Amino acid sequence: MTDRRRISGPTGGTAPPLLSNLSTSNTSPSLSRTTANLQRIFLKTGLTPSASGSAYLEIEQPSALPRKKSLFSLSPSPLKLTCTVHGPRPLPRTAPFAPNILLSTHVKFAPFAPKGRRGYLRETSEKDLAVHLETALRGAIVGDRWPKSGVEIIVTILEGEEDYWWHENSIRSDDAPHITAASGMMSILAGCINVASAAIVDAGLDCIDIVAGGVAAIVNKTLGPGESDQGLQVILDPNFWEHREILASCIVSYLQSRDEITELWMNGGIPHSFGALSDEQNSITRLIDGAVQAAIAARHVLVEATKEPAEHRLAQQKIMT
Repeated sequence: MTDRRRISGPTGGTAPPLLSNLSTSNTSPSLSRTTANLQRIFLKTGLTPSASGSAYLEIEQPSALPRKKSLFSLSPSPLKLTCTVHGPRPLPRTAPFAPNILLSTHVKFAPFAPKGRRGYLRETSEKDLAVHLETALRGAIVGDRWPKSGVEIIVTILEGEEDYWWHENSIRSDDAPHITAASGMMSILAGCINVASAAIVDAGLDCIDIVAGGVAAIVNKTLGPGESDQGLQVILDPNFWEHREILASCIVSYLQSRDEITELWMNGGIPHSFGALSDEQNSITRLIDGAVQAAIAARHVLVEATKEPAEHRLAQQKIMT
């Protein structure tokens, strides 16, 4: 008689799985688009019926990197974000009176979002993203319309980029990619601003304008080992998979109708040995202008994605009245 409380092993012999070796090539992909073109954005609203407003945003992966059909080969990940808006809800009776709406933002990486698995507890980087997101959205929402009320905005990063090229972990040489600015986190923050802005419009919250996020970076034109230094250039909507050296990056949240910046985050530095952009004031101005242009381009996508749901909501309100 067999013991039912014990799980028996397989009758035959087994062998451990053998994973294929990852490529050790340190050749970075080149830029397949012009410096003024943004990556393609997919945006859809109204995906979560239980929430007041919701949106899903996806940015496709760079097409310059060759795709490998191997199951274990690493490739650049597209940026995938979801956002839900809950509220406005009345605050508890014990809460003090608030003349404006209380905005609460929450940003969380899914455990499977990056290449390295994350934990379930919130990390410092996620809290920083939530603070930047709250600052960007607070300047766009008309808060005095909902006194003693609160709204909660939850952004979940289903798939996100890292701040370094993955070959940099395995290859330590002078030709390895050099990322000095947090371009990956800034691209994620810009995606959070855009998807949250679309979800807010879907929820029907009164806003001054659609706030849009844009990123620009100053990169070295050198794309491979052994090539001569060709100076710097400003790239809109950068992706660290397409560049070997990102020196400085900047993100802004921009209200086009009022020509107002509600959030600005800049990181990195520019060596004085480079050419025309070595002047600090000139480079910072061009970097901010590039981020604003990226935000204006992203705003067109937000307007087209939210126009039809907003018109449908207004039509329903007219029928009810």
